[in-house]
Amino acid sequence: MAHRFTDVASVRGGLHDVDYLADDGIAGVVYLADRLDKPVLVEGPAGTGKTQLAKSVAEMTGSRLIRLQCYEGLDEAKALYEWNYKKQLLRIQAERGEGHDWNALSDDIFSDEFLLTRPLLEAIRAEDPVVLLIDEVDRVEVETEALLLEVLSDYQVSIPEMGTLTANQIPLVFLTSNNTRELSEALKRRCLYLHVDYPDLEREKEIVLTKVPDITESLADQVARVVRSIRQLELKKAPSVSETLDWAKTLVLLGVERIDARTATETVNILLKYRSDIAKATKEFAGSEALAS
Repeated sequence: MAHRFTDVASVRGGLHDVDYLADDGIAGVVYLADRLDKPVLVEGPAGTGKTQLAKSVAEMTGSRLIRLQCYEGLDEAKALYEWNYKKQLLRIQAERGEGHDWNALSDDIFSDEFLLTRPLLEAIRAEDPVVLLIDEVDRVEVETEALLLEVLSDYQVSIPEMGTLTANQIPLVFLTSNNTRELSEALKRRCLYLHVDYPDLEREKEIVLTKVPDITESLADQVARVVRSIRQLELKKAPSVSETLDWAKTLVLLGVERIDARTATETVNILLKYRSDIAKATKEFAGSEALAS
């Protein structure tokens, strides 16, 4: 199969073209995932662009994004496949009394016509280019991870009634985790590993300039610096990149050119969603020389 990317620079440039600002570390792992046919396990705090990475890779490669949103209680019927029992029952009732051989009927009702594909099976059976996103894999139980192992190792799914279905192509696969629990060694072994943390000051400023129309470079710099100072506090939940962008858009809509303590205090609810966090940030604003009125 032809490779999607020529080198790391082409990955970084392609992601930049779809407004995802990747460093060489991120671009390098995406490049290797394509060359080695390996899934990528992307870990890091919530809101650092893990899910967006998969979406952006799909966009830059012109691939269809297939997403499996993980949650507690996710099972085979929602992740891999299930049989259309109502349709099978109707076929059995229609054939009843006509002397049909059960073995032939069994082969008929356990066929593609009655198979309902779910994201994992859909991804490996797709004929068109696909990026498979297994989002928040740390939310499923350890036992459920076993559903993923065959798909991620051999890009195939075993269905007792039909045998083994192998991939028509090898999709690019991204698994995201917010580290709410430790993933199994078996799952980690099958993946390349990428940790995506909050961006540094200059990269977050560049993200704001890229994503927020009409913002000035000065205001983008102030936004990045204030958010960076807030993340250094002991918070229940630090501001995500998406919340940084929401705050920057809010300031632009309000016509703010310079962030002072009053402006930061009045709009901090865009960045923080816990009262205790807002109280800590407000106290920080009041004592900040940089935000002096």
